[in-house]
Amino acid sequence: MKAALYIRVSTEEQAMEGYSLDAQEKKLLAYCQDVADDVEVYDIYRDDGYSGRNTNRPAYRKMMEDIDEWDILVVLKMDRIHRNFRNFIMMMDDLNRKHKDFRSATEEFDTTTAMGRFVINLLQGIAQLESEQTGERTRFVMEEKAVELSNTEAESRTLGFNPPYGFNLDEGLLIPVPEEQEVVRRIYSDYLGNVSLAQLADGLNRDGLRTRRGTRWDKDNLSTILHNPIYAGYLKWNGILCRHYATAPVSVLTFNEVQTLAASRSRNPKGRKADLIREGDGRAELVLSSVDEFGDF
Repeated sequence: MKAALYIRVSTEEQAMEGYSLDAQEKKLLAYCQDVADDVEVYDIYRDDGYSGRNTNRPAYRKMMEDIDEWDILVVLKMDRIHRNFRNFIMMMDDLNRKHKDFRSATEEFDTTTAMGRFVINLLQGIAQLESEQTGERTRFVMEEKAVELSNTEAESRTLGFNPPYGFNLDEGLLIPVPEEQEVVRRIYSDYLGNVSLAQLADGLNRDGLRTRRGTRWDKDNLSTILHNPIYAGYLKWNGILCRHYATAPVSVLTFNEVQTLAASRSRNPKGRKADLIREGDGRAELVLSSVDEFGDF
C-alpha cells in the first residue's frame, strides 16, 4: 500500500519537545518500515506553523487532492491531522468513500469496527475540547495583560499579533517603518481632503506603491488602515486600548476626524457610528458614538 504521511506543527507548538516536523517525520518513517512492512511511502505532507482547528493548510489540501494516488493516511497522533471534530468526521467520510485506510503511529484502533470508530470519535472530541480550552485560556491571559499592562515603554508589548503596515517588531516591541508610515500619513491626509478610497487606491498604485505583501492597494486594505487605532498610538484588544509608544504616523485627533468623516459618508444607518479614541489620565478607551455626537470629540 502507498502511504501519505501527514505531519503538522502549529506556531504555539514549535518550541515544544517532540512536536517538531523532523521528529514526526522520523517516527512515521520508522513506523512504515518496522511496524507496517506492507506500506510504501507515497509522499510526506508537511504543514509548518498551521493550526489543526481548520483545513486552511496547504499541505493538507494537497494531500486530499492526491487522495486517488495513495491508499493509507498515516499520522503520529490524531491531533496532528485535526483538532476539530466536525472536520475530522468529514475527512473520515472522504476516506471511507474512497476506500482509504487511516492509521495513527502511536494510537491503537481499528477503523473497520464500530468500537474502533467510536474510540476515534471519542479521542477527536477530547482533542477538540483541549484545543478550545487552550484558546479560552489564551484569550483570558491576553485580555488580562491588556487590562493590567503598565503604561510604560518597556512593557508596551504587541499582545501577540503580527505587525501591520507601517510597523515591525524588535524583541516584542513595536517599531516604526518610516517609509511606510509616510504612506500612512498620505492616506489619512488625502482621505480628510475628500479623496475617495477608490481614488486613493488609484493614486498609490499609479505611483508604484504596494502593500506589505506586494499587492496593489484597494478599498479593503485602505479601510483597514484608516480604522486601526495603532496608527494613532494604541493597540486594540477586544475593545481595550494600550499605548504602544512606537512613533505613530497620525495623531489621535486626526484618527478621530477620519472616523467622523467615514461615518458621515456611510449610506448604511448602522454604519453611521464610529469607534473614537478618548484619552484621559494616561489611558484611553474606545467610545462608540453616532454622527450627531461627534462634535463632543
